[in-house]
Amino acid sequence: MRVTSRFAKTLAVAALPLALAACSTGTDSSAKPEKAAKAADPNAGLLTGTQLKAALPKSVTPASLLPVKGGSPDSGDDFMDQSPRSTAKPKCSDFESNAWPSLSGYQGGVSFAQGDFVNKAQTEEIADEIDAFQGETAKSVMKGIRDAVAACPTFTDTDAHAQVKAEGHAAPGLGDEAYTIRLTSPRFENGSTLVAARVGNSVATVMSTAGNDDGAATAGAVITHIVDALKAKAAKS
Repeated sequence: MRVTSRFAKTLAVAALPLALAACSTGTDSSAKPEKAAKAADPNAGLLTGTQLKAALPKSVTPASLLPVKGGSPDSGDDFMDQSPRSTAKPKCSDFESNAWPSLSGYQGGVSFAQGDFVNKAQTEEIADEIDAFQGETAKSVMKGIRDAVAACPTFTDTDAHAQVKAEGHAAPGLGDEAYTIRLTSPRFENGSTLVAARVGNSVATVMSTAGNDDGAATAGAVITHIVDALKAKAAKS
């Protein structure tokens, strides 16, 4: 995930009211800059990394999967810059990594939280992530994920050099919109399931290889937990 200097972020935020005051006209300069700053804040209403982390499950099923040390970073209470969208052709093999949401063209949101769980043999894994995006970007992320599947119906696995098939379909009733991807290969004992779901300006993504159903059931359970938690937070705001 991208990191940003908290010191630089603080300076940028502190400079904003001064810039607005310099551009304002009229006699009352005490209240107007504050109102303008709030109206112009592109992160208004977005969840921080700390809030997103609370929406991730603290444990997953099966119980044999344990949290990876250092595998649960988040962006804390600060917002980062919104990453621009890359127009480069998707690197299809990235569907096999925990960073597969980057196939949408976006490296991440202005805030994020991640989790990672594996078994002792490292043969099963569940990775989850939530990113918050400014404006309509979350919708563009979902479209980018769908487009990436269309661009990568098959690709070659980087480790086993096996031919992998990627199939995607919409998942109605899960958040504001959701998309499920299944990766399979005749050379795999078990494939993997990837799910992306949008709740407002947040996009939750899950990757699972746990179970004997290409990770479908476990991925579905984790993404449902996250979507319900994000809905609950939205209802309170």
